[in-house]
Amino acid sequence: MSTVLTAARHELLASVRAKAPYALVAAFLGMVAASTFIGWRTSVTVTSIYDQVLADGLTTQPNPFTDVSPLYYVRNTVIYVLLIGSLMAATLGVQSALRDRRAETAALIGTRPVDGRALRAGRLLGLGLLLAALVGITQIITWISVSALVGGALTTSETLAIAGFGVLTWLLLIGFAGIGVLSGRLLRRERTALLAPVVVWAAIAFVVPQLGTAARPVSLLNPVPLPAQDSGAFSWLSQLLSPLAITEHFKTASAALLGSSYTGSPLTSAIVVALFACVAVAIAILIRSDRTTGGTHE
Repeated sequence: MSTVLTAARHELLASVRAKAPYALVAAFLGMVAASTFIGWRTSVTVTSIYDQVLADGLTTQPNPFTDVSPLYYVRNTVIYVLLIGSLMAATLGVQSALRDRRAETAALIGTRPVDGRALRAGRLLGLGLLLAALVGITQIITWISVSALVGGALTTSETLAIAGFGVLTWLLLIGFAGIGVLSGRLLRRERTALLAPVVVWAAIAFVVPQLGTAARPVSLLNPVPLPAQDSGAFSWLSQLLSPLAITEHFKTASAALLGSSYTGSPLTSAIVVALFACVAVAIAILIRSDRTTGGTHE
């Protein structure tokens, strides 16, 4: 246990001192903070157009934003988590795995009686704590900004929904961090190690959902999950590849929490995202690599 805690503390300090991923972290925090305002501004603009159309007698339909939940303004955050947050987490994972190789301390660590799995678990624990802190900051910013925009504090149920969305976001990010750690440990070149998680992310976020929905890739940059095709080859491809469509499951579970429209079962989708995180982290911990572990004792 002491090895896990020591490695976690070292990982936290090293990640904070590292400057390379700061741009992605700043972009993630900034875009999540701005997404709530963008969602609110969009509704204000559409409402002003609706009022003008209503005054001209061109419609009798109700305002689509009447009685909309305050959490509606948060739904664009889902896309920023998928686009920026996932890549940020993967980059932090790669940087963590490459740190010892850059400093040439892997061989020194290998001479000590250190359990390699405990060392890797500690580093992932440190990464998990760092990601939890970043996600926590975004959820606090979201709560404050939505409360300010609607002119009052959010209710308990709305606050719990934002907290649940934060937990779901953390699960997705720690899964991609695990993929990044594994890539950094297994691949020799730094550029390849950074590129591999991006390829995996693109396959999960675009290729797999497209095979099941026949949708254009740009359509997948929507917080509302697309329904699977129910005929032809796309139907059985959708059923076969559904467990791998992690980002679509993340959209479904997030939409249910934030009160947006969705398809499928939110509970099943949340379980799939949690399994993705568990499997990615477990593989990153259990698989050995001579490139980084050297002579560490298992």
